[in-house]
Amino acid sequence: MRGACAVAGVTVLVVVGAGMAAAGDESGRPDLARYYTQKIKWGTCKGDTEAMAEATGGAKDIRCGHVSVPLDYADPASGDVDVAMIRMKSSASGKPRGSLLLNFGGPGGPGVSALAGAQKDFGFLSKDYDVVSFDPRGVGLSEPVSCGDADKSTDPSSGGTGDAAAVLAEMRKVAAECAKKSGPVLPHMGTVNVSRDLDVMRQALGDKKLNYLGFSYGTRLGAVYAAQFPKNVGRMVLDGVDTLTEPVAEQSLVTAEGRQTALDNFLTWCTGNAGCVFGTDSRSARKGMVRLIKDMDQMPLRSLDGAEFTGQDVVGVLGQALYSRQAWPALSQALGALLADGDPRALIRMSGGLVPTGIPSTGPSTGPATGPATGPAAGEEVPADNMAAALMGVNCADDPDRPDAAHIEKEVGKLQKQFDDASPVFGKSMLMPVLLCFGRPAGTKYIREDVRDVKTPKLLLVGTRGDPATPYRWTEETARRLGSQAVVLDNKGDGHTGYLGSTCVQDKVNGFLLYGETPKSGESCAADEG
Repeated sequence: MRGACAVAGVTVLVVVGAGMAAAGDESGRPDLARYYTQKIKWGTCKGDTEAMAEATGGAKDIRCGHVSVPLDYADPASGDVDVAMIRMKSSASGKPRGSLLLNFGGPGGPGVSALAGAQKDFGFLSKDYDVVSFDPRGVGLSEPVSCGDADKSTDPSSGGTGDAAAVLAEMRKVAAECAKKSGPVLPHMGTVNVSRDLDVMRQALGDKKLNYLGFSYGTRLGAVYAAQFPKNVGRMVLDGVDTLTEPVAEQSLVTAEGRQTALDNFLTWCTGNAGCVFGTDSRSARKGMVRLIKDMDQMPLRSLDGAEFTGQDVVGVLGQALYSRQAWPALSQALGALLADGDPRALIRMSGGLVPTGIPSTGPSTGPATGPATGPAAGEEVPADNMAAALMGVNCADDPDRPDAAHIEKEVGKLQKQFDDASPVFGKSMLMPVLLCFGRPAGTKYIREDVRDVKTPKLLLVGTRGDPATPYRWTEETARRLGSQAVVLDNKGDGHTGYLGSTCVQDKVNGFLLYGETPKSGESCAADEG
């Protein structure tokens, strides 16, 4: 969910409704012509991406490429970033409608490996579109950022208000290590820049309009694009709608609460089924889960090569698996193997991670049955902490609130209690992103102040009532901000996002993207559909 690793000031250069600035433009905008005139050279995907595409049965239709975008849009001469892309070619007998760009969320989620592993889920849309995804700048194969192990060296829950100064001092060390390991892309992360990259991709793909399907954080990206480039918007769907207004601290707290509710629901379901490793009492199960996390943080499992699997690693797997109710049986089995035999392999595979050396892998991956998945790492060149580092980098860049150190020293103890009360399991991991933004330059005000009342074609927003990450009220709030062009589809089911968890939602989204059929305002999908 939310967070930040290290961030410098982000220069915001907004081009509303324009494609590119020509050389010598009297407006004084930098010349971006060489970016907007490039063509993508598609070729065979390499490494883990190729293997994943083959394993999911569609490698012949999958190709990879990249576009170059400015490191700094205010100063294109300062360098470029190569953004990795993947395309699932349309199966249309004639000329396809164009491209449909996907963002699977995060921030920090890689789109290349995600689409390679989810071709069947978007096969229907490929009847009319070339389905395309990408790793945003700083993510996956697009010059990935990293903090190394620095972000694990500070435990915000280890002390109270008396330790606040020490905690903040550690955070500054983490920021320095992130900057050192991440290179020049880190100060230029943030949704405003990724949105501009998205428009370069649109042009390089040969599309006059951007057709787009964004999940979770991808809805924030879509909303920013609609504000920056309203004349370039085609058919846009935002599923699992993010907030545009709430600060990082509030977002993280909401996520902690949502994940705890989902975990409680899972444990109630588990204890109601025979063979649940936590027994038959849901209250005891909740206590047992908290005890498991604490015990494994104190005494992690170790592989033969010394790699650790900690309680916080378990928390990370839970955060992903709880997004989809269909994943609950696999999660129950994986937790059973961990508690009964000390075997974390199934949990590691559920996270999309690689099984550490010395823990032999057996059987196929047991990832969640539905829901946008990040997939495994793209190879050794992608740092293990890239998703976490990118998530934190983007959210700090997007958030303008920066209390000073004196205020934070006073508030650390209060924040710790707030997050622990919200979730004894997820509170710690959700507090870390909040603290990591402190002491860094304020992010852009553009999203909070200017992404509103867009002048685009109709936008379809999907909100799920039981979503553990993006509460339904965010869908309503964002729809009001975007204005009369935003149409809300009310999914009364559970899980994070609706497209891959509900047949009803999928049918209506497909109808909108393929045929321009816009649901009526207030239309809903029943919980038992899908």
